[in-house]
Amino acid sequence: MKELQFHCPVEATLSLIGGKHKPLILWHLRQGPLHYMELQRLIPQATPKMLSQQLRELGRCGMLLREVIPETPPKTLYHLTPFGASVLPVLDAMCSWGEGYLEREAVTPCCAAQKQG
Repeated sequence: MKELQFHCPVEATLSLIGGKHKPLILWHLRQGPLHYMELQRLIPQATPKMLSQQLRELGRCGMLLREVIPETPPKTLYHLTPFGASVLPVLDAMCSWGEGYLEREAVTPCCAAQKQG
């Protein structure tokens, strides 16, 4: 097994949740389990290949649990593990910081514009 080496705790954190869509996946799962197709709708900028890859990586490091529901066609449900839920305060802080940044720049996030319309 490959030994992990990090120069600082931030590097360790980014090794787990860094990635184009990993923080968004974790953020959406904070409310509860979601099917693959629900995640795809919530993160439309993620290609199916990229979304699947990021879900696999989050599963390998123990942040997600993948459940296959045996029906026709089979459905896949993703859950946060307790380890995955432990990163939610970090994501909450990122959200707060991002809200302040967007306000400073006078930018309305797409999700807020969709809720108003």
